[in-house]
Amino acid sequence: MIAVALTIAGSDPSGGAGIQADLKTFHQFGCYGCAVVTLLTAQNTRVLKRVEVMSADIVAEQLDTLFEDIQPRVAKTGALGSAEIVDVVAQRFERHGIALVVDPVFVSKQGAELLTERGLNRLRQRLLPRARLVTPNLKEAELLSKRAIRDRQGARDAAKAIADLGVEAVLLKGGHGPEVEDAIDTLFWKGDFLELRALRIDSRNTHGVGCTLSSAIVAGLCHGRALDDAVGKAKTWLTKAISSSPAVGHGSCALNHLVTK
Repeated sequence: MIAVALTIAGSDPSGGAGIQADLKTFHQFGCYGCAVVTLLTAQNTRVLKRVEVMSADIVAEQLDTLFEDIQPRVAKTGALGSAEIVDVVAQRFERHGIALVVDPVFVSKQGAELLTERGLNRLRQRLLPRARLVTPNLKEAELLSKRAIRDRQGARDAAKAIADLGVEAVLLKGGHGPEVEDAIDTLFWKGDFLELRALRIDSRNTHGVGCTLSSAIVAGLCHGRALDDAVGKAKTWLTKAISSSPAVGHGSCALNHLVTK
């Protein structure tokens, strides 16, 4: 039986991020992808002009209708838009025993708000305790942990603080860190730290990199891989996807979601 993966996230008409990137990644990893839309954007590779957050009611109805017919093996969240949507998602995952990966998207690459401060607080209180993994970048980790990250030890301390919110594992992404040669991600799981290194790629074509990484991890979990193995394979594939970007558009372009594993 084919593995079914679910994304609960926003829509990116340029195809590089959000549910579009998630579905492409699921397909590349051999998963059947389902999608629940939380917000619409008017954006391209250069600019984001508008964000329209869905009502919590329509998000709830999308989820309920899907679960009446299809039971995903693993799900992920991306941009959720509002505290009310966070509550709806948390309620459904309290009810259904589906593994959850949380990609805590708070701000777009162009600087637009994709989750309110109240929504951030609800995510910390209600959604993270339901999650198997959360995948913040450095800025998102600072917001979740409520502490500044200045160095590698600070990243580890933040990961521990986030884990204390109830999430099983934390993958703190270091792609925007100060290291010159390597992009170092830090996985905190089962009380231990694992550093995942990849050569830093000098490229402006990184639109949707966080969405794509979390989706690749979800796909690995769908196929029954251990969490650390799913994370490692996803990072290796992501590096190839960044380095072979097709550069569609004229700004910060998307990755190569068609690159082989």
